[in-house]
Amino acid sequence: MSEEYGPDFVSVTDDEGNEFELEHLGTLEYNGQEYMAFVPADMDEDDEDFGLILLKAVQQDGEQLLADIDDEQELNAVYEQFMEELFAEDEEDGE
Repeated sequence: MSEEYGPDFVSVTDDEGNEFELEHLGTLEYNGQEYMAFVPADMDEDDEDFGLILLKAVQQDGEQLLADIDDEQELNAVYEQFMEELFAEDEEDGE
């Protein structure tokens, strides 16, 4: 994801109607599905708790929605893929 114009933020509403803002870190395709990684927008850069939030992009009534990943194996596989990509980008930036 390009940071040329700054980070991307999205507002999401959970099942209980609570709205919060997330910073979009990246998007990847895994097994034919699109997944997005986020962190809470109010997270400090020094925060050691890396609160990575992974959501699946799904189409519903012609509209793209973000959904939880219910399958633990799928969640773990997507998490590993994102971590590989994020750390690969960090290594490229450090060169």
